[in-house]
Amino acid sequence: MIDLIPVGFNSSGARDGVARAPGALLDAGLLAALPESRVSELTLRRADPARGPSGLAAEAALGAMVGTVEDRVLDAWAGDRVPVVLGGDCPVLLGGLAAAESRGYGAGLVFVDGHEDAWDPHRSPTGEAADSEIALALGWAAPPESLESMVPCLRASDLLQLGPRDAAELAEAGQPSIADQVGTIDGRRLASPGGIEAAVEAAETLITRTRHWWLHVDLDVLSTDALPAVDYPQPGGLSWAQLETLTESLLRLGGCGGLSVCIYNPDLDAGRAAPRIVEYVASAARLLQP
Repeated sequence: MIDLIPVGFNSSGARDGVARAPGALLDAGLLAALPESRVSELTLRRADPARGPSGLAAEAALGAMVGTVEDRVLDAWAGDRVPVVLGGDCPVLLGGLAAAESRGYGAGLVFVDGHEDAWDPHRSPTGEAADSEIALALGWAAPPESLESMVPCLRASDLLQLGPRDAAELAEAGQPSIADQVGTIDGRRLASPGGIEAAVEAAETLITRTRHWWLHVDLDVLSTDALPAVDYPQPGGLSWAQLETLTESLLRLGGCGGLSVCIYNPDLDAGRAAPRIVEYVASAARLLQP
């Protein structure tokens, strides 16, 4: 059985934008597409958008959200169910990684995203934890007090990044890339002939070593033509067909303990892309079921 965990969290502290994505997907029929699933509801703390001492916005709400997601993921695993976390934005994945760490083992992370998300929070142009969740997970950025008990929850050797294409933005801002410190197949390579096969081979190597792993998909790995309704579009990116092939190939490797999908902003397209995303999430979730 699948546990759908809707996390309407926007790390800017706002209550709109990506925070509305989980509701849009459920309204578009996700539960009906997965009749053996259940929805695990959670209540989120109201966020203060001001940046705190860590450099991040909404510090207290961020920690409360990650802790709540961790609890829901642990509850799913305790009941032999597979968690599918619906963001919101990328820091929702910290709950899954923290849950694996609290169980006494580290999980590998296959991170499918158009950005590296490893900004120093103080350099981040937005202060959103969605710029920095990988740095937080690795312990490469000082966390807010609300997250101290949950990070670090990932080792650099257990991370595979697939699809980042923000190298020029990072260089212009003076933010060092982590591509030379973790396994990475950048967006241009991933979208080129043979790129998906190379990604799956790299993932298989990671999974063989870690055994336990989490799959995170930020939908801005797609091209703007495929999905315009994201807050930070970039040139390049995958087609829906490429993302579906990549996701299916990864999940068929086996051993995936959970999935997080995020970054759709239904305010930008009045929810028009929600049925397409439902199709994608439902297909992936079916592959997760034993």
